[in-house]
Amino acid sequence: MTMQELITQSYPAEKVLLLSLNRLEKRNALNNATLRHLVELLQQAEQNPDVGVVVITGHTSCFAAGADLTELADLDVVNLQLDERPQLWQKIDSFSKPLIAAVNGYALGAGFELVLHADIVLCGENAKFALPEIGLGMLPGAGGTQRLARLVGQQLAMRWAMTGEMLGAEQALQHGICSQISPVALTVQYAVELAGKIARQAPLALRAIKQSVKNIHETSLSQGLKLERQSFVWLAATQDRQEGISAFFEKRKPVFKGQ
Repeated sequence: MTMQELITQSYPAEKVLLLSLNRLEKRNALNNATLRHLVELLQQAEQNPDVGVVVITGHTSCFAAGADLTELADLDVVNLQLDERPQLWQKIDSFSKPLIAAVNGYALGAGFELVLHADIVLCGENAKFALPEIGLGMLPGAGGTQRLARLVGQQLAMRWAMTGEMLGAEQALQHGICSQISPVALTVQYAVELAGKIARQAPLALRAIKQSVKNIHETSLSQGLKLERQSFVWLAATQDRQEGISAFFEKRKPVFKGQ
């Protein structure tokens, strides 16, 4: 399978890029080639002014069923130290534009960790989440323990990581792992509609909001408020802010240009 076939691309709405994992014969297992291609596509989207929001999805039966164990099984301690995966995950995390995950079926292990990298998650009624690495004598190695604990708290993160228990869509919604549940056939459609709504907003303000919200895991409340205020002041120098205010008073829709 070529790099282009690992992840398919489409533009289902204006300024919305849809990336679909395409290794269904491997249940969309995230091997290095897939992660590498995902990073390349996100980096291209980062530089493309015609992309405002990225939606990532899989198949209706499986979002991504973990890492590719055939690769991991061949890595000893030395090779794990040289593995490129941590750098690839870091590049996914540094993507500055809004990233939405549309999840149907299984999101396990690294698949669940990819979901946890998204800014907003929508899932179908058949979505299943789990960190099953414990059953292989491992722990989640792409931020699963850290991101999940920050999202749902220590108790639940400990339980789910230590047991590998599977969560359904309702549990995911209850604990803030996803923001919406939809019929399976409509998950991607709803995600694209949400992405389109977001993509019409001011691009610089969207980036500032994403960074400000992500800062809650890195800073104290007082420092976070300070950084939030700095972004608020910085946005005052943008043309988009003036356009938004002018459009409000002129009773028309704003036309944002990311300037």
